[in-house]
Amino acid sequence: MPSSSSSKWTAADLPDLAGRVIVVTGASSGLGTVTARELTRAGAHVVLAVRDVAKGSRVAEGFASGAGSWEVRALDLASLESVRAFAAGWSGPLDILINNAGIMAVPQGKTVDGFELQIGTNHLGHFALTNLLLGNVTDRVVTVSSGAHRIGRVDLEDLNWERRRYRAWPAYGQTKLSNLLFTRELQRRLTEAGSDVRAVAAHPGYASTHLQDHTGSRVQDVLMASLGNRLFAQSDEMGALPTLFAATQDIPGDSFVGPDGFMEQRGHPHLVGRTRVARDADVARGLWELSERLTGVSSGVGAAPRTAV
Repeated sequence: MPSSSSSKWTAADLPDLAGRVIVVTGASSGLGTVTARELTRAGAHVVLAVRDVAKGSRVAEGFASGAGSWEVRALDLASLESVRAFAAGWSGPLDILINNAGIMAVPQGKTVDGFELQIGTNHLGHFALTNLLLGNVTDRVVTVSSGAHRIGRVDLEDLNWERRRYRAWPAYGQTKLSNLLFTRELQRRLTEAGSDVRAVAAHPGYASTHLQDHTGSRVQDVLMASLGNRLFAQSDEMGALPTLFAATQDIPGDSFVGPDGFMEQRGHPHLVGRTRVARDADVARGLWELSERLTGVSSGVGAAPRTAV
Protein backbone atom coordinates (compact mmCIF):
# COMPACT_ATOMS: atom_id res chain seq x y z
CA MET A 1 0.00 0.00 0.00
CA PRO A 2 1.53 3.33 -1.05
CA SER A 3 1.93 6.21 1.33
CA SER A 4 -0.55 9.08 0.99
CA SER A 5 2.47 11.38 0.70
CA SER A 6 4.08 11.97 -2.66
CA SER A 7 7.33 13.53 -1.33
CA LYS A 8 6.70 16.57 -3.56
CA TRP A 9 6.21 14.51 -6.70
CA THR A 10 6.49 16.40 -10.01
CA ALA A 11 6.19 15.61 -13.72
CA ALA A 12 9.95 15.00 -13.72
CA ASP A 13 9.16 11.85 -11.71
CA LEU A 14 6.99 10.31 -14.43
CA PRO A 15 8.12 6.79 -15.32
CA ASP A 16 9.17 5.75 -18.81
CA LEU A 17 5.88 5.39 -20.70
CA ALA A 18 7.28 4.00 -23.95
CA GLY A 19 4.77 1.73 -25.63
CA ARG A 20 1.84 3.01 -23.59
CA VAL A 21 -1.30 4.31 -25.34
CA ILE A 22 -3.22 7.01 -23.49
CA VAL A 23 -6.37 8.96 -24.37
CA VAL A 24 -6.81 12.43 -22.82
CA THR A 25 -10.18 14.09 -23.35
CA GLY A 26 -10.29 17.87 -23.57
CA ALA A 27 -6.57 18.02 -24.37
CA SER A 28 -6.66 21.17 -26.52
CA SER A 29 -6.38 23.61 -23.60
CA GLY A 30 -5.56 24.02 -19.92
CA LEU A 31 -4.91 20.97 -17.78
CA GLY A 32 -5.59 18.61 -20.66
CA THR A 33 -2.85 20.16 -22.77
CA VAL A 34 -0.31 19.95 -19.96
CA THR A 35 -1.33 16.37 -19.19
CA ALA A 36 -0.97 15.30 -22.83
CA ARG A 37 2.32 17.15 -23.25
CA GLU A 38 3.95 15.57 -20.20
CA LEU A 39 2.75 12.07 -21.04
CA THR A 40 4.15 12.46 -24.55
CA ARG A 41 7.44 13.72 -23.15
CA ALA A 42 7.62 10.58 -21.01
CA GLY A 43 7.32 8.37 -24.08
CA ALA A 44 3.62 7.56 -24.39
CA HIS A 45 1.55 7.65 -27.56
CA VAL A 46 -1.14 10.16 -26.58
CA VAL A 47 -4.46 10.58 -28.34
CA LEU A 48 -5.84 14.08 -27.86
CA ALA A 49 -9.63 13.61 -27.92
CA VAL A 50 -11.02 17.09 -28.63
CA ARG A 51 -13.99 18.93 -30.12
CA ASP A 52 -11.83 21.08 -32.41
CA VAL A 53 -9.33 18.88 -34.24
CA ALA A 54 -7.56 21.84 -35.88
CA LYS A 55 -7.03 23.49 -32.50
CA GLY A 56 -5.87 20.21 -30.97
CA SER A 57 -3.35 19.77 -33.76
CA ARG A 58 -1.97 23.29 -33.30
CA VAL A 59 -1.56 22.64 -29.58
CA ALA A 60 0.15 19.28 -30.08
CA GLU A 61 2.50 20.68 -32.71
CA GLY A 62 3.82 22.95 -29.97
CA PHE A 63 4.91 20.01 -27.83
CA ALA A 64 8.67 19.81 -27.53
CA SER A 65 10.23 16.88 -29.31
CA GLY A 66 10.23 13.98 -26.90
CA ALA A 67 10.30 10.25 -26.68
CA GLY A 68 6.60 9.80 -27.38
CA SER A 69 4.11 10.57 -30.12
CA TRP A 70 0.63 12.01 -30.50
CA GLU A 71 -2.44 12.10 -32.68
CA VAL A 72 -5.68 14.09 -32.58
CA ARG A 73 -9.18 12.62 -32.86
CA ALA A 74 -12.58 14.30 -32.80
CA LEU A 75 -14.70 13.89 -29.66
CA ASP A 76 -17.60 16.03 -28.45
CA LEU A 77 -18.74 14.75 -25.07
CA ALA A 78 -21.97 16.74 -25.38
CA SER A 79 -23.03 14.44 -28.24
CA LEU A 80 -23.59 10.73 -27.74
CA GLU A 81 -23.29 10.30 -31.51
CA SER A 82 -19.77 11.75 -31.34
CA VAL A 83 -18.91 9.56 -28.33
CA ARG A 84 -20.11 6.45 -30.14
CA ALA A 85 -18.20 7.40 -33.29
CA PHE A 86 -14.98 7.87 -31.32
CA ALA A 87 -15.40 4.49 -29.63
CA ALA A 88 -16.35 2.77 -32.87
CA GLY A 89 -13.15 4.04 -34.45
CA TRP A 90 -10.98 2.57 -31.71
CA SER A 91 -9.16 -0.71 -32.07
CA GLY A 92 -6.39 -2.31 -30.10
CA PRO A 93 -5.23 -1.82 -26.51
CA LEU A 94 -5.79 1.39 -24.59
CA ASP A 95 -3.60 1.47 -21.51
CA ILE A 96 -5.02 4.56 -19.83
CA LEU A 97 -8.19 6.60 -20.40
CA ILE A 98 -8.08 10.06 -18.81
CA ASN A 99 -11.52 11.65 -18.53
CA ASN A 100 -10.30 15.23 -18.24
CA ALA A 101 -12.66 17.40 -20.33
CA GLY A 102 -15.26 19.53 -18.60
CA ILE A 103 -17.18 22.79 -18.39
CA MET A 104 -17.79 24.80 -15.24
CA ALA A 105 -20.71 26.84 -13.92
CA VAL A 106 -22.09 27.77 -17.34
CA PRO A 107 -25.59 29.17 -17.97
CA GLN A 108 -28.36 26.62 -18.31
CA GLY A 109 -28.28 24.79 -21.62
CA LYS A 110 -28.78 21.37 -23.14
CA THR A 111 -26.66 18.91 -25.03
CA VAL A 112 -27.84 17.69 -28.44
CA ASP A 113 -29.32 14.68 -26.60
CA GLY A 114 -31.35 16.90 -24.26
CA PHE A 115 -29.23 16.54 -21.12
CA GLU A 116 -28.43 19.51 -18.89
CA LEU A 117 -25.19 20.77 -20.40
CA GLN A 118 -22.87 20.30 -17.42
CA ILE A 119 -24.05 16.84 -16.36
CA GLY A 120 -24.21 15.79 -20.02
CA THR A 121 -20.63 16.86 -20.71
CA ASN A 122 -18.85 16.24 -17.43
CA HIS A 123 -20.50 12.97 -16.43
CA LEU A 124 -22.80 11.32 -18.96
CA GLY A 125 -20.45 11.80 -21.92
CA HIS A 126 -17.54 10.31 -19.99
CA PHE A 127 -19.76 7.54 -18.60
CA ALA A 128 -20.68 6.48 -22.14
CA LEU A 129 -17.14 6.85 -23.47
CA THR A 130 -15.62 4.80 -20.65
CA ASN A 131 -18.06 1.93 -20.95
CA LEU A 132 -17.76 1.80 -24.73
CA LEU A 133 -13.96 1.63 -24.52
CA LEU A 134 -13.58 -0.35 -21.31
CA GLY A 135 -12.97 -3.69 -23.02
CA ASN A 136 -9.81 -2.20 -24.52
CA VAL A 137 -8.49 -0.59 -21.32
CA THR A 138 -5.57 -2.53 -19.87
CA ASP A 139 -4.47 -0.41 -16.91
CA ARG A 140 -6.77 2.28 -15.53
CA VAL A 141 -9.43 4.94 -15.98
CA VAL A 142 -8.66 8.34 -14.46
CA THR A 143 -11.56 10.76 -14.04
CA VAL A 144 -10.93 14.40 -13.13
CA SER A 145 -13.25 15.63 -10.39
CA SER A 146 -12.98 18.77 -8.24
CA GLY A 147 -13.06 20.03 -4.70
CA ALA A 148 -16.43 21.43 -5.77
CA HIS A 149 -17.86 17.93 -5.31
CA ARG A 150 -18.30 19.11 -1.71
CA ILE A 151 -21.10 21.48 -2.74
CA GLY A 152 -22.76 18.89 -4.94
CA ARG A 153 -25.91 16.86 -4.42
CA VAL A 154 -26.93 14.19 -6.88
CA ASP A 155 -30.69 14.29 -7.46
CA LEU A 156 -31.54 10.97 -9.09
CA GLU A 157 -35.11 12.17 -9.63
CA ASP A 158 -34.03 15.34 -11.47
CA LEU A 159 -30.46 14.88 -12.67
CA ASN A 160 -31.05 17.22 -15.63
CA TRP A 161 -32.55 20.14 -13.65
CA GLU A 162 -35.95 19.89 -15.32
CA ARG A 163 -37.99 20.42 -12.15
CA ARG A 164 -35.55 22.40 -10.00
CA ARG A 165 -34.57 26.03 -10.49
CA TYR A 166 -31.23 25.82 -12.25
CA ARG A 167 -28.22 27.12 -10.35
CA ALA A 168 -24.90 26.99 -12.17
CA TRP A 169 -22.59 26.22 -9.25
CA PRO A 170 -24.72 23.51 -7.59
CA ALA A 171 -25.14 21.99 -11.07
CA TYR A 172 -21.35 21.95 -11.48
CA GLY A 173 -20.96 20.45 -7.99
CA GLN A 174 -23.41 17.69 -8.94
CA THR A 175 -21.24 16.76 -11.92
CA LYS A 176 -18.04 16.63 -9.90
CA LEU A 177 -19.71 14.52 -7.21
CA SER A 178 -20.98 12.30 -10.02
CA ASN A 179 -17.40 11.83 -11.23
CA LEU A 180 -16.43 10.40 -7.84
CA LEU A 181 -19.53 8.21 -7.55
CA PHE A 182 -18.88 6.92 -11.06
CA THR A 183 -15.29 6.07 -10.12
CA ARG A 184 -16.43 4.27 -6.99
CA GLU A 185 -19.06 2.16 -8.75
CA LEU A 186 -16.77 1.42 -11.69
CA GLN A 187 -14.10 0.14 -9.31
CA ARG A 188 -16.67 -1.97 -7.46
CA ARG A 189 -17.77 -3.58 -10.72
CA LEU A 190 -14.19 -4.14 -11.89
CA THR A 191 -13.26 -5.79 -8.60
CA GLU A 192 -16.38 -7.97 -8.66
CA ALA A 193 -15.49 -9.09 -12.20
CA GLY A 194 -11.94 -9.99 -11.16
CA SER A 195 -10.44 -7.32 -13.42
CA ASP A 196 -7.00 -5.83 -12.81
CA VAL A 197 -8.09 -2.50 -14.35
CA ARG A 198 -8.28 0.33 -11.82
CA ALA A 199 -10.64 3.31 -11.63
CA VAL A 200 -9.17 6.35 -9.87
CA ALA A 201 -9.95 10.07 -9.64
CA ALA A 202 -8.01 13.31 -9.30
CA HIS A 203 -8.65 16.99 -8.79
CA PRO A 204 -6.35 19.93 -9.61
CA GLY A 205 -7.09 22.24 -6.71
CA TYR A 206 -7.44 25.85 -7.80
CA ALA A 207 -5.49 25.91 -11.03
CA SER A 208 -5.30 28.66 -13.62
CA THR A 209 -7.15 27.31 -16.69
CA HIS A 210 -9.60 28.51 -19.32
CA LEU A 211 -12.52 27.15 -17.29
CA GLN A 212 -12.53 30.34 -15.23
CA ASP A 213 -13.11 32.63 -18.21
CA HIS A 214 -15.72 30.54 -20.01
CA THR A 215 -18.57 30.55 -17.47
CA GLY A 216 -20.88 32.70 -19.60
CA SER A 217 -20.95 35.48 -16.98
CA ARG A 218 -18.72 38.46 -17.69
CA VAL A 219 -18.61 39.50 -14.03
CA GLN A 220 -17.83 35.98 -12.86
CA ASP A 221 -15.18 35.57 -15.56
CA VAL A 222 -13.42 38.76 -14.45
CA LEU A 223 -13.53 37.84 -10.77
CA MET A 224 -12.29 34.30 -11.30
CA ALA A 225 -9.93 34.61 -14.25
CA SER A 226 -8.50 38.06 -13.68
CA LEU A 227 -8.46 38.25 -9.89
CA GLY A 228 -8.76 34.68 -8.63
CA ASN A 229 -6.21 33.22 -11.01
CA ARG A 230 -3.71 36.02 -10.43
CA LEU A 231 -4.01 36.09 -6.64
CA PHE A 232 -4.75 32.51 -5.59
CA ALA A 233 -4.42 29.96 -8.37
CA GLN A 234 -1.47 27.71 -9.02
CA SER A 235 -0.21 27.14 -12.56
CA ASP A 236 -1.81 24.68 -14.93
CA GLU A 237 1.48 22.73 -14.78
CA MET A 238 0.95 22.23 -11.05
CA GLY A 239 -2.78 21.63 -11.51
CA ALA A 240 -2.08 18.75 -13.89
CA LEU A 241 0.15 16.92 -11.41
CA PRO A 242 -2.64 15.07 -9.56
CA THR A 243 -3.92 13.67 -12.86
CA LEU A 244 -0.44 12.63 -13.94
CA PHE A 245 0.18 11.03 -10.54
CA ALA A 246 -3.17 9.20 -10.64
CA ALA A 247 -2.45 7.95 -14.16
CA THR A 248 1.01 6.53 -13.52
CA GLN A 249 1.60 5.71 -9.86
CA ASP A 250 0.84 2.47 -8.04
CA ILE A 251 -2.22 3.55 -6.07
CA PRO A 252 -5.29 1.51 -5.09
CA GLY A 253 -8.48 1.51 -7.11
CA ASP A 254 -10.96 4.25 -6.12
CA SER A 255 -8.11 6.47 -4.92
CA PHE A 256 -8.64 10.23 -5.08
CA VAL A 257 -5.57 12.38 -5.72
CA GLY A 258 -5.34 16.13 -5.06
CA PRO A 259 -2.90 18.84 -3.97
CA ASP A 260 -1.28 18.58 -0.54
CA GLY A 261 -1.52 22.28 0.34
CA PHE A 262 -4.00 24.31 2.41
CA MET A 263 -7.58 23.15 1.74
CA GLU A 264 -6.23 21.15 -1.24
CA GLN A 265 -6.12 24.33 -3.31
CA ARG A 266 -2.48 24.06 -4.39
CA GLY A 267 0.59 21.92 -3.91
CA HIS A 268 1.97 18.56 -4.92
CA PRO A 269 -0.16 15.43 -5.44
CA HIS A 270 -1.12 13.03 -2.69
CA LEU A 271 -4.13 10.92 -1.73
CA VAL A 272 -7.03 12.99 -0.39
CA GLY A 273 -10.44 12.38 1.13
CA ARG A 274 -13.95 13.04 -0.09
CA THR A 275 -17.40 13.70 1.35
CA ARG A 276 -19.57 11.02 2.92
CA VAL A 277 -22.03 11.06 0.01
CA ALA A 278 -19.14 10.60 -2.46
CA ARG A 279 -18.54 7.25 -0.71
CA ASP A 280 -22.21 6.21 -0.69
CA ALA A 281 -22.45 2.87 -2.47
CA ASP A 282 -26.23 3.05 -2.90
CA VAL A 283 -26.12 6.49 -4.53
CA ALA A 284 -23.23 5.38 -6.72
CA ARG A 285 -25.19 2.34 -7.89
CA GLY A 286 -28.32 4.40 -8.49
CA LEU A 287 -26.40 6.97 -10.52
CA TRP A 288 -24.80 4.22 -12.61
CA GLU A 289 -28.16 2.61 -13.41
CA LEU A 290 -29.71 5.99 -14.25
CA SER A 291 -26.74 6.84 -16.47
CA GLU A 292 -27.19 3.56 -18.35
CA ARG A 293 -30.85 4.40 -19.00
CA LEU A 294 -30.16 7.98 -20.08
CA THR A 295 -27.26 7.19 -22.41
CA GLY A 296 -28.39 3.81 -23.66
CA VAL A 297 -24.89 2.53 -22.89
CA SER A 298 -24.65 -0.49 -20.62
CA SER A 299 -21.76 -1.47 -18.39
CA GLY A 300 -18.54 -2.18 -20.29
CA VAL A 301 -17.10 -4.29 -17.48
CA GLY A 302 -16.21 -7.63 -18.99
CA ALA A 303 -16.88 -6.45 -22.56
CA ALA A 304 -14.82 -7.88 -25.40
CA PRO A 305 -12.13 -5.55 -26.77
CA ARG A 306 -12.94 -3.58 -29.90
CA THR A 307 -10.95 -4.77 -32.88
CA ALA A 308 -10.39 -3.36 -36.32
CA VAL A 309 -13.02 -4.28 -38.90
